[in-house]
Amino acid sequence: MRLSKRIANIPPYPFVEITRKINQKRSEGVDVITFAIGDPDIPTPEHIMRTMHDAADDPANHRYPESDGLPELRKSIAGWYQRRFGVTLDPDKEVLPLIGSKEGIANIAYCLIDPGDVGLVPDPGYPVYSMGTMFAGGETHYMPLKEENDFLPDFSAIPEDVARRAKVLWLNYPNAPTAAVADITFFEEAARFAKQYDIAICHDAPYTEVAYDGYKPISFMQAEGARDVGIEFHSLSKSFNMTGWRIGMAVGNPTLIDALFRIKSNVDSGINQAVQRMAITALDGPQDCIEEHNAIYQHRRDVLVKALRACGLRVNDPKASLYVWAKVPANFTATELAARLIDDIGVVVTPGNAFGPSGEGFVRLSITTPTERVEEGARRMLEWAKKNT
Repeated sequence: MRLSKRIANIPPYPFVEITRKINQKRSEGVDVITFAIGDPDIPTPEHIMRTMHDAADDPANHRYPESDGLPELRKSIAGWYQRRFGVTLDPDKEVLPLIGSKEGIANIAYCLIDPGDVGLVPDPGYPVYSMGTMFAGGETHYMPLKEENDFLPDFSAIPEDVARRAKVLWLNYPNAPTAAVADITFFEEAARFAKQYDIAICHDAPYTEVAYDGYKPISFMQAEGARDVGIEFHSLSKSFNMTGWRIGMAVGNPTLIDALFRIKSNVDSGINQAVQRMAITALDGPQDCIEEHNAIYQHRRDVLVKALRACGLRVNDPKASLYVWAKVPANFTATELAARLIDDIGVVVTPGNAFGPSGEGFVRLSITTPTERVEEGARRMLEWAKKNT
């Protein structure tokens, strides 16, 4: 049989090889501690789970759901945005529930990209931004995220001819993998740039609720002009530890929301309604579980940052996200350091270049590992550093 050309062009997903290495080490009897993947280990809060238990028994939730989600869920999303960010949304025109934000991120490319069009993608960044562009027949122009620019893209560095061919600009703050944050001035600059070149902005914002030391991330939708040019993807995965339930949302420009709905209604059958009921409970209910989770993550962050600095890596205290982004010592590449750590002490970190070439020189560590394992991993790294410095 003959497969499509796009299949041949798909590189391995970065975490496939990492998972293979982990499984190999474990099969050899190694006690592996992994800081690789940002999948919260803390369970979904109990009050949200109670809703699932009740909703699962309701026969109404055993049938096909609607592609645009329950009206009650769209209203809950709009209400949460109003309370959290002061952003007013029309639940019927500016809100669309998703089967996890990844689904929407991949599908939005088909709404915006025709063959030969350009997608502006951060480097390093979430691989789905560029893969969605490729699936739709477009070309990716990478925007380097440099340390000297606080890991924000420099719009002035985008060539004029590229900007004129571009149809979509991807942003992601708080950022994965760098843990960088953006302020309202940057978002308004992005909106002006997008309006100048008639580009749609897609802001991926799953980490706005994972923040430390009193910092409160903002929404792109708060920026002047944002709704004229873009949409924001959000998720309950990180906010409420619901990665496995697969539910998120897109909000913003009604033309883009309608286009994404038209794609979705032809390729999926909507979100399990019991899961939608869970989301309503999460968004409308008490939010103190978020602060409780963040206190746990902040402790883990502090443990890792201290250990990494003692190992000779340079790292700032992340203000938000589930990641620590650390600059490796000059005598290592990112891949070399990651290989040494798993081979010598069974500790897994992700080389920064797994997220794009501009990630070279850095490693990323996720803090979604149980606290006692984080502490054990830090202890191993400190012992390793003593022997190798």
